[in-house]
Amino acid sequence: MSVVCVIPARYASSRFPGKPLAMLRGADGVEQSLIERSWRAAQGVAGLDAIYVATDDDRIADAARAFGADVLMTSSDARNGTERCAEALEILGDVEMIVNLQGDAPLTPPWFLEDLIAGLRADTQAALATPILRCDGETLAALKADRAAGRVGGTTAVADSKMRALYFSKEVVPFTAQSYAPDDGTPVFHHVGVYAYRPWALRAYPHWSIGPLETLEGLEQLRFLEAGHPVLCVEVDARGSKFWELNNPEDIPRIEAMMREMGTV
Repeated sequence: MSVVCVIPARYASSRFPGKPLAMLRGADGVEQSLIERSWRAAQGVAGLDAIYVATDDDRIADAARAFGADVLMTSSDARNGTERCAEALEILGDVEMIVNLQGDAPLTPPWFLEDLIAGLRADTQAALATPILRCDGETLAALKADRAAGRVGGTTAVADSKMRALYFSKEVVPFTAQSYAPDDGTPVFHHVGVYAYRPWALRAYPHWSIGPLETLEGLEQLRFLEAGHPVLCVEVDARGSKFWELNNPEDIPRIEAMMREMGTV
């Protein structure tokens, strides 16, 4: 039994073509590609037995091998990262779980993934688990600013009392008219684009129909909810770290500023 981390990466992003190879400058002034920084983030996670970059693009594969990553070549048919992870699972064979670390999340702290793995092991009924992070006032303001500017940025999540997902959205949900100071906690949860899947659920996923909610939101995890399978939300603690995903070119200076603030090299 093993826990394998797969970092799906594609070149042909509609919002940001070539995104995995975009360069990010760390606090030391050194530039590394987004895919390399995501891979290095996975290196710090305890409990992973293997880490792979999964891609259909030779440019990404060559770059990944150059910085030392193991690569799984997948097809160009995968419509999202979960489908690419399903292809990777077919190559890898029997494992305990697959952890999908999106290739656009270089600021993901290692304990996010460690808590995620522990959460899925503890909840035997969930098909998969994903982390959620309570927004402070500063993050909530940034999410709202993206939407006001017409940018599709971070995703928010709503869960029930048992931490089962009710919905995920590119809009800011739930609605709140209250004003929050930058360090205040808010009722909004930022969805962290990481998943831990049970193999049976990951193998079945590509065969389920794409429902209207997944189509409207463009969020792969909604396929599990629309097919009636429970998604466990694991609340994680930032512990003072900054978190943001690289969704648009405008996110590069924001992430670089966070890296300088945290001293991330």
